[in-house]
This record gives sequence, structure tokens and C-alpha cells, in this order.
Amino acid sequence: MIETDTNLVLVDTGIGLRDVAQPTKTLGADFVWGVHPVLDPDETAIRQIQRLGYRANDVGHIVMTHLDIDHTGGLPDFPHATVHVNADEIAAARMPLTFIERRRYGGASWAHGPKWAEHRTEGAEWFGFRAVRELPGLPAEILLVPLDGHTRGHTGIAIDTGASTGPRWLLHAGDSYDHHNQLAADPSCPLGLKAFQYALQSNRSNRLHNVERLRELATTGEVDIFCAHDPDDFDRFAPIRSAKQLESAARLCTN
Repeated sequence: MIETDTNLVLVDTGIGLRDVAQPTKTLGADFVWGVHPVLDPDETAIRQIQRLGYRANDVGHIVMTHLDIDHTGGLPDFPHATVHVNADEIAAARMPLTFIERRRYGGASWAHGPKWAEHRTEGAEWFGFRAVRELPGLPAEILLVPLDGHTRGHTGIAIDTGASTGPRWLLHAGDSYDHHNQLAADPSCPLGLKAFQYALQSNRSNRLHNVERLRELATTGEVDIFCAHDPDDFDRFAPIRSAKQLESAARLCTN
């Protein structure tokens, strides 16, 4: 969650209240059986936001890394938000071309008719990444970074925190990688996780190329990179436990 001067911005939504209530209907029995998601309403984005004293309508924008069901399940919990997504990604969800694309996207997440804002892959250069763009209606400190490979229109979300010490930028790399050692100087990845990445990729060469670029970016010391599913990445940001401290950590005010 990012707090701007005007409203809240979410990067992805995770699993939502509808998924918790009817997981096999919205997520699919194979997903529930294979992934074993934590189906706790208190873990959903909407409940966490409410614990911080906000309402669903305070979320004005949601920026999607991609549209896999475990990233979009909470969309119905924020029906008034504008949902920003790469145009290639939503095209893949609407008209899937491959077996994987037909299997991965869950229409239940957007059956309520979100207010989509589709963005083409175009823009300026950012730390060597091309076609990085600002998003209309959002502060210039939030950028969409093309990182296709896991899906056709997968993106990262970069945030300029304005920090004067340590890394100034945060980069949510979505599912570009799944294990922190993939960005290490001597990269490695557990075999099972590597097979999982291979099975779900839309473009192998692009995915591997972007992991290499992220690895190079991590060495600059200017960008703190994290992905969606690595518990070690999560733990780097999770020592702050109280609601008041969490609220302070989540507030990346823009001027």
C-alpha cells in the first residue's frame, strides 16, 4: 500500500474476501489443492487496510504486476478503484492464445467490471530498463517497469521513496523471480521452484533476460528489489509489527 497526497494506491491485491468464502469456485480446486493458500479474511488486503483506519473507497488506484488469480482476487473488494494494467497483459486475459494463458486467468476476479486503465509498453529509460512510464492520475514517483516473461504483459512497479540514506527506490518485481538467491552474485534456485517457473512462463528467454537485468540492478545499491512470493523477501520488510508502526512504514508520502 502506498499513501499519496490524495488517496491510497495498492500494488496487486492478493487473495480477496470472495476467495476466502468460496475458494474452489473463484480460485479453482487445483489451485487450492496445489498451493494451499491461507484462507484467512484477516490476511486480505481490505481487512489489513481497515485495521489501519482506512476504508475500501480510500483506495483510488490499483497497479497490477499481472493478472494471475492470486494477484487479482481482491479486486472485487475495491470496486471503485481504477485498475492499471499493461495492455498486453489484459489482452492475454481477454483472449488467451496458449494453454497456460487459458488456465491461469480467473474471470471471477473482474466479473464486477473494474475501471481498467490500460497502458502500452512505452516510455523513458530507468536504470537501463526501457519503456518505463508514469501512470496518468498517479504521482510521478510511481512507475510501471516492463518485465514480461512470466506472463505476456508482466510488469514491475517502481516507487521513488525519496529516501536520503540507503536505497531510494523500491521495486516490486512481481513474479519475475520467486527466490532471493536468483538475484545473488552466484545465482541459484531450488529445483522444484525452477520447474514451477518453467511451467508457468509465457516467454522463457524474456523471463531469464529480465532476471539477469534485475540481478545487475540489485548490485547498484540504489533499488531495493523484492518479489511477490519469497518469504525471505517478505521477512526483510516484516520486523515492524504494531499497527502504528506498520502505518508509518506503508506511508510513502509524495509531494
